[in-house]
Amino acid sequence: MSDAGQTPTRAPLLSLRGVTKVFGAGEAAFAALKGIDLDIFPGEFVAILGASGSGKSTCMNILGCLDTPTSGRYQIEGVEVGSLSEDVLARLRNERFGFVFQGFNLLRRTSAQENVELPLIYAGVSRRDRDLRAREALASVGLAGRERALPNELSGGQQQRVAIARALVNRPAVLLADEPTGNLDSRTGREIMALITQLNRELGLTIVMVTHDRDIAAHAARHVVFLDGEISSDGQRPEAAA
Repeated sequence: MSDAGQTPTRAPLLSLRGVTKVFGAGEAAFAALKGIDLDIFPGEFVAILGASGSGKSTCMNILGCLDTPTSGRYQIEGVEVGSLSEDVLARLRNERFGFVFQGFNLLRRTSAQENVELPLIYAGVSRRDRDLRAREALASVGLAGRERALPNELSGGQQQRVAIARALVNRPAVLLADEPTGNLDSRTGREIMALITQLNRELGLTIVMVTHDRDIAAHAARHVVFLDGEISSDGQRPEAAA
């Protein structure tokens, strides 16, 4: 991995060392990751790029504790993830990470506010505080006044904004976005990317985004490119797109 643009004295927030991921066994075994070394630093906006099957989504799933490596080490703020129990991992996923997916993943018969409150319910937050924080999160993504709307009453861009509010409501350290504009038209996609960029610049939120689209990736300051389960390039862009 290249360390271009990185400051050696900074401690990484997320760190992969020699990480492999193999699916299947015997002759059917497929190595999705082949010894990945990757550091993500606080406040970074990183785009992970690559063709289908390159390993980028597998890497994202490991970073978000949705999957585990076959071998290698993964540390979050210096803590070895492999040593943590399932209960601790579940709490870590809920409290330290916010997830945004291409398909929105909203509960269809549940209001925008109730969708946003879900991580807070899992965290045991009181009803009063859930209501306040969910309203604040929806307002922060431009959806004040739409708290009671069902997903089918919202546009695709508004649904993704609800998903982003849900990802933010637990005040995570890292936002993981997997093809966040994949189901949106180009204009709405630009609006969502402007929102994500704002979260990074104004709140200092660490963002790791998987995409195959170079125009979408242009919003990120650092590009990590995957090819056949390996990192083929890793470098800072001189200036991220506005």
